Order: sequence, then C-alpha cells, then structure tokens
Amino acid sequence: MSEKRFKLFAKISSADPSAIKPVLEHAIKNGSIKPVNEGFEVNAELRGESARELNRLLLSELRKVEKKTRIRSEWTSEGTTEKFFDYAFKGTKKQIEI
Repeated sequence: MSEKRFKLFAKISSADPSAIKPVLEHAIKNGSIKPVNEGFEVNAELRGESARELNRLLLSELRKVEKKTRIRSEWTSEGTTEKFFDYAFKGTKKQIEI
C-alpha cells in the first residue's frame, strides 16, 4: 500500500492535558495544536498508509502517558473523510464534486 497525505481535524481530551502536550507536539510537525477546555484541537497534515493506522498510532502514543485520553478525529484524503472516536471507526463521508 502506498503512503497517502491526510488532513487531520481532532478534538483530544484528557484527564491531564499537560502530560499529553509534549507527545502531541512531537507527533504533529505540520499543523496547529490549540488548547481548549480539558484538551486540544488539532489541525494537521500527516502521511501514512491509512487513516485507521494513523489514528491508532496517535492515540496509542497519547495513552502511554495518560490512559484517560480520548480523541474524536476526522481524517481526510483524496476527497474521503473517515471519522473515529478513540479506536472505533464511525463512518466515511465522500465529498461531492460539482
């Protein structure tokens, strides 16, 4: 499988936001991390084989430092958006071209 470019929009909440912030800053090189109540909003661009794999990797790294971390994410590539809540896949939406 070839590597794709994904745009990520995520809301990440945690019992200890200050603990996960360094992990987020390390993982998100090309994007923004905005502090919000109990966590962060992330807008970024990442490369990987699939949205599911990237989501799993990011959440696993965050949970290594704070187990009570949650993520609601949308990964968009090639006109298709895949939504996740934690590790669970919640659906796909294709953009309509006019």
